[in-house]
Amino acid sequence: MIKNIVVKDKRYKLDGNAGSDAIHRDPIYSYAVTELLDGSGLKGVGIAFTLGEGNDLVCKAAQYYAEKLKGKDIEDVMAEFGLIFQELSNDQQFRWLGPHKGVVQLALASVTNACYDLWAKHRGVPLWKLLIDLSAEEIVNTLDLSYLEEVLSKAQAVELLTKQLNGKKERSLVLEKGYPGYDTSIGWFNYSDQKVRENCHKAIADGFTAMKLKVGSTDAERDIRRANIVREVAGDDIKVMLDANQQWNLPQAIAICDELKKMNPYWIEEPTHPDDVLAHQILAKSIAPIKLALGEHVPNKVIFKNYLQARAAAFIQVDALRVGGVSEFITISLLAKKYGIPVVPHVGDMGQLHQHLVLFNHISIGHEVLFLEHIPHLQQHFLHPAQIVNGTYITPQEPGSSCDFKQ
Repeated sequence: MIKNIVVKDKRYKLDGNAGSDAIHRDPIYSYAVTELLDGSGLKGVGIAFTLGEGNDLVCKAAQYYAEKLKGKDIEDVMAEFGLIFQELSNDQQFRWLGPHKGVVQLALASVTNACYDLWAKHRGVPLWKLLIDLSAEEIVNTLDLSYLEEVLSKAQAVELLTKQLNGKKERSLVLEKGYPGYDTSIGWFNYSDQKVRENCHKAIADGFTAMKLKVGSTDAERDIRRANIVREVAGDDIKVMLDANQQWNLPQAIAICDELKKMNPYWIEEPTHPDDVLAHQILAKSIAPIKLALGEHVPNKVIFKNYLQARAAAFIQVDALRVGGVSEFITISLLAKKYGIPVVPHVGDMGQLHQHLVLFNHISIGHEVLFLEHIPHLQQHFLHPAQIVNGTYITPQEPGSSCDFKQ
């Protein structure tokens, strides 16, 4: 039984120019941390990610949601979590502050993720193990599919998962091989050209076969120059992604992407405002065959549904710390599978939680193995930091979702 709730505001100043992008020049990586403590001494830890200011607001909202779980048994909560999630996300007063976005959605993510962590610890297994062992019906019972009925009913979700039982054993081999990572830290926005070049060489030496550069400069020539530096060092066999962090309007995006596609990026990420589905649809058609990736700032399943319906994104970067947590992440992964679009999460968690979720995505939903973003800057703060060897995430074995912090 959940006996006590603790919510913590954790903030970490990064070294040097790490974490900088075209919009967020001086980030403070921060977490709204929800801890659910049960009578057996177990502690479920859930996190939502911010860049500093406003983290306290997310914490306050998380406390409001979490208090509603006090006195409940975690197994009872998770047996019908889809209904509980629906009730919390539609709280009549908090919903006005969203709906299903912003501070309240981040707070719900923190609480939801704590529930999944406590559930896995209660069963004594890593979260990936808990999830892949659930039946299709048990998984779907943890989901809120409201507002998706015309594209993904409960029966259709169960059918989609049931179909994936074929090949599940073969796909489970990823647990032994590990899940490929990509280095997103080679080219933070404020890094010098020389630093970018050095980081590219280091990433290759560390075994990464994909890497990402921040673009979105006011001087487009800077972006073009730096993109070509990365391609020059990486060669043709390594995937290079470019991330504009929403910096451009649509005319700017069309113009600069037309130039950037000459160095053959694997994708161009967050080119413009994350709510503008039609702008992404227009841009995707304009720069084909170069593909668009997005989702870091898309807050809920409904907007993801619209992106998928519009065929406006070739890669879905849903983040379980931005949407309402693991439950909504799985919902969006199912949607993406229905539309045949791969899921490559954004990792506000630095890969801690998502290393579990991509294993579930592949083994149980049947998503292809691509790679998972790797950001190393907060590893020293986690009790069980994600292990990356030769550019690959090693499958975590500790019970829970790997989100416990060091004392």
